[in-house]
Amino acid sequence: MSKHLKFFVCAAVLFAFLNPIEAFAQKTKKGKLVQRYASLRANDVNVRAGPGVRYHVKWKFIQRHAPVELIAQYDTWRKIRDWEGGEGWVHRAMIATTRSLLLKGDGKTMRRRPSDSAPAVARLASNMIVLAKKCDMEWCLVSARGHTGWIRRKGLWGLYPKERIR
Repeated sequence: MSKHLKFFVCAAVLFAFLNPIEAFAQKTKKGKLVQRYASLRANDVNVRAGPGVRYHVKWKFIQRHAPVELIAQYDTWRKIRDWEGGEGWVHRAMIATTRSLLLKGDGKTMRRRPSDSAPAVARLASNMIVLAKKCDMEWCLVSARGHTGWIRRKGLWGLYPKERIR
């Protein structure tokens, strides 16, 4: 094998393992991204393989307010992770500061007060998206489909373990 061919093979292998986008994704002109949860602003959001329109669309979100975790940034692009672990890039204009949560596991009962003995307001289905208004260590005040009430925090995706929402 010639020296040039060996060089190109080694370079190709290194590029496959060391993506320069990932290496610089945390840095921008304004500093580092603070990892956090957010939600999607629109009903039609393209998730791309890299930070720019030249990268192919990996998939689309079709649900407004879907919760996502922001894990990196590059210029005006944000790398997100969804509740299934999928990762990709979206433009920052598609990210909203509104907090939403996804109900994992079995459905949940929305209650009038943060107590298991409080009257039920609604029954929420598994994988339903709710808007978070307030969360403490055990309960979250949420709204969904015209109803507002409290649900237990356990089994919600879109919150860090000890995070509170005020």
